[in-house]
Amino acid sequence: AMGFAALLLPMIQGGACPSSCSCESLGGLRGLHVNCSSRQLRAVPALPRHTRSLDLRNNSLSRVPAGALDSLPSLEHVDMAGNPWHCDCHVLYLKLWLQDLSAPSLGSVRCASPAPVRMKPLAELTGNELGMCKRLLPVRCLEFFWRDLILIAGVIITLLLVAWALKFSKKLVCQLNLSRYSPNGRLLRRHTPKNH
Repeated sequence: AMGFAALLLPMIQGGACPSSCSCESLGGLRGLHVNCSSRQLRAVPALPRHTRSLDLRNNSLSRVPAGALDSLPSLEHVDMAGNPWHCDCHVLYLKLWLQDLSAPSLGSVRCASPAPVRMKPLAELTGNELGMCKRLLPVRCLEFFWRDLILIAGVIITLLLVAWALKFSKKLVCQLNLSRYSPNGRLLRRHTPKNH
């Protein structure tokens, strides 16, 4: 019964243990330790949702697709050292994700390529070293930006037109009021027929 429970636990806790890794319960509902070190992995496998500790050391990982690790809300510790990370714009997701999770984990990740940043810690990379990353901006974000810019410009033009119309209407009212007076300042009376 204990062996069956040990096999069933990873499934109960949010997904099966990847075949290329070993999973160990941390006891109760504390989650899992998932060990995927030294397995020649080229991609991060689908991990159980309740992974608390993850070991991905000494594999062949060069990048992590954006969003690949976002489904691990219980994760507290990860070790990704010893992988040949390719540090271009695509590594930004991993850098930001590790910054949020743990500074020591980020400090252990070093770039293997391209040549100018070889052996440099990922935490020390600057925007200039990552190259042109503008192409990674989502197209939808850019569409929203231009749409919002056009809306703002439209609102400003409308407000200017309303202000101009108010100014013009005040002048018109003033001219109408002045036209009721004669040049010597007397109020002009309307001529109404006497037989009215």
